[in-house]
Amino acid sequence: MRIGELAERAGTTTRTLRYYESRGLLPARRGSNGYRTYDEGDVRLLEQIRTLQDFGFDLEETRPFVECLRSGHPAGDSCPASLDVYRRKLGELDALIVELSAVREQVGAQLVRAEAAVVGGPDPQCELTG
Repeated sequence: MRIGELAERAGTTTRTLRYYESRGLLPARRGSNGYRTYDEGDVRLLEQIRTLQDFGFDLEETRPFVECLRSGHPAGDSCPASLDVYRRKLGELDALIVELSAVREQVGAQLVRAEAAVVGGPDPQCELTG
């Protein structure tokens, strides 16, 4: 298939596909007419990239998964390098969860202080109607 059909099937743009090609994530095969040519395996590569990006992986983090598929494995996460990326991402997510939990506690404490000030203080004056 040609680049436009691949873009349509993958739900992306030809510009994105050319970018992936320039980054070495999508093979750069050309037919005798000079046009880029793609196959079903390329659709699978793009599905893998999109799924990982939907999960918050950056483009470079998808590389081991793509390479795993390109080497003939049925799933992009069945290679050791892919598993390493999963482990790193889980570590990042765990750190974010800790950070967000701390922020949530701070916001909750601020809300409690603000509500106490409103209940115990004078009636607030609305500057717009005042």
